[in-house]
Amino acid sequence: MLAPAERAPPPRRSRGAIRGTARSVASSAAPETAATAAAPRVGTLYTIPVSNYGARVSLVLAWKGVPESEVAVCSPQSLGGLRSPEYLALSPQGKMPLLVLSGAGLGASHLRALFESEVIVAYLMDRLSALGPSLVAPTAEGRACAALATRVHDVYLGPCQGALYKAMEADARAASIAELAKQLDVLEAVLCPAGPFAAGGERTTADAALFPTFCFYTFILPRVFGWADVFAGRPRLARWWAALCADGEAERVRRGILEGLGKWEADGRWEKLGIAAQVAAGGHRWAY
Repeated sequence: MLAPAERAPPPRRSRGAIRGTARSVASSAAPETAATAAAPRVGTLYTIPVSNYGARVSLVLAWKGVPESEVAVCSPQSLGGLRSPEYLALSPQGKMPLLVLSGAGLGASHLRALFESEVIVAYLMDRLSALGPSLVAPTAEGRACAALATRVHDVYLGPCQGALYKAMEADARAASIAELAKQLDVLEAVLCPAGPFAAGGERTTADAALFPTFCFYTFILPRVFGWADVFAGRPRLARWWAALCADGEAERVRRGILEGLGKWEADGRWEKLGIAAQVAAGGHRWAY
């Protein structure tokens, strides 16, 4: 989760946000027709390209083949930013992503908006179960593998991510980087040995959870913290990464994330926050 941005005028919207940019908003008031029944309207997804948790949702939508007319993707700035009253009324934690629901089938449900990427993905898997690939492993063991890989990502790797690009004391940063390296080894053991994807031969929601985060790792860890190879000694993860990079939709998501990270680099983010100085000062282990 990225730090809240300052308020700014709502950005102009353009097409293609599932591939890493903002997308035009489809009308949520139009009735569902036979032509759209196979791909029910999803709603509006609030995220930005350089958000791994938002990209997780976008990748599931892309793999499911949801057309551009059925989901709008907007920046939180269009509601005034993550800390605006308008945004907090829908996502009380002030985080991304946020999915505002629309379309037939809501009925009398009190829920009109969902936050937390895991919950959003679970909703999409249910709502879009008849559309596109299943993104569910075909065996109980495969499903358990996918669930475990996702759990390692969300519970253990997630808390380490801020050390890559947020301000903090050197001791705390070094401890988080060490924990990140440990959890990569845990994840290496969890991934299906047969591969190439996290749970075996087919893509699952676990791949959507992991891949955007590894876009951050492969960009930041070598450049800022001196890692020679994120996948050294981790052959399952290396094979998995290669398989996802060869996937067209995943590669489009990766390019969107890398564009945002490249802007951070050009703006001197790691120098401004003192991270580069902490690494250069020595006294801690940064590369694994």
